[in-house]
Amino acid sequence: MERPFYLDMTLDSWTQWVKAQGFGAFVAKQIFEWILKGVQDPQRFNISKDLKKILVDSFLWVLPTIDTRLKSSDGSTKYLLKLFDGKFIEMVLMPSMDRVTLCISSQVGCRMNCSFCQTGKMGLMRNLTSGEILSQILIANQELQDAKVTNIVFMGMGEPLDNFHEVVKALKIMTDPQGLQLSKHKVTVSTSGLVPEIAALGKEVAVSLAISFHTPFDEERSSMMPVNKTYPLDVLKKALLEYPVQTRHGITLEYVMIKDKNDSLRHAKALVKFAHGLKVKVNLIPLNPHPGSPMEPALAENLATFQAYLEERSISAPVRYSRGQDVSAACGQLAVKRKNELGVDPRLLWRDRRSVERSTK
Repeated sequence: MERPFYLDMTLDSWTQWVKAQGFGAFVAKQIFEWILKGVQDPQRFNISKDLKKILVDSFLWVLPTIDTRLKSSDGSTKYLLKLFDGKFIEMVLMPSMDRVTLCISSQVGCRMNCSFCQTGKMGLMRNLTSGEILSQILIANQELQDAKVTNIVFMGMGEPLDNFHEVVKALKIMTDPQGLQLSKHKVTVSTSGLVPEIAALGKEVAVSLAISFHTPFDEERSSMMPVNKTYPLDVLKKALLEYPVQTRHGITLEYVMIKDKNDSLRHAKALVKFAHGLKVKVNLIPLNPHPGSPMEPALAENLATFQAYLEERSISAPVRYSRGQDVSAACGQLAVKRKNELGVDPRLLWRDRRSVERSTK
């Protein structure tokens, strides 16, 4: 039987484990603190020699490896990480003046099948464990060296709420004062709109919430996002009204602006109607085009008109351009790009990486 991954353990599970080995519960807290400082070698823990040996023998003390780094001209870096079973996920590190944001993945692939998303083209291969989710933060902190990640966004590969149990387990460690000590308003979960899980998230760990929205009309949204057939906009709005918001802006509606599809004044008016009664802001995101897609980003004048209409009605509507466009940083885009280049199944990607920077670690 394979050894369990050390990052999959919570403080409670460490407490149970050390007691089973005949040690005091206080030792679990010491182990947990060392782990979340990024120390991977139990020999460096301030615990007994006997327990150090047991730890080394009982758990897998390595992180997923960095297969590829792609550095963008805007300062962001996209990483392709290789998991223990040979599968790959992506994360994007986005430093700015006052924060360091990490965009992380929650699944290998995705089954939501949204029409504009590249990850969905891969299908769902499997969920990540809580440890695999947390490992992305520890890897990013190692890369930063003199800084640390301050903000987390679940906007990488996968639908976070489709992997509810493991994502919540990771969120609790991220926001626990005895864990990674991140503020709940600096951790954002983005979902396509899984209504029961939105309600459950608010009760379990009410982090900041973002909704992949994209159109205020049910018929259009169902064609773009199949999840809307199960949880249409009126059902979604009820869940959002009941969600305990964490920031002064409330819930974020992510709205990808697509030319001649959802960028009209008619859409803006309907969006204002949907937002009535909600504490929300709307992130307007020009479509990040990708090869093979017939969709194009909205024209600048349409985006400006749309934005002005919202803001004149007291709805914050900043324009958010995707970071790392020159390195295919939109989730899943790089994987599909390489699939097209190599002509292979995405499960077999990255065997030939001559055109990108390789890890030296």
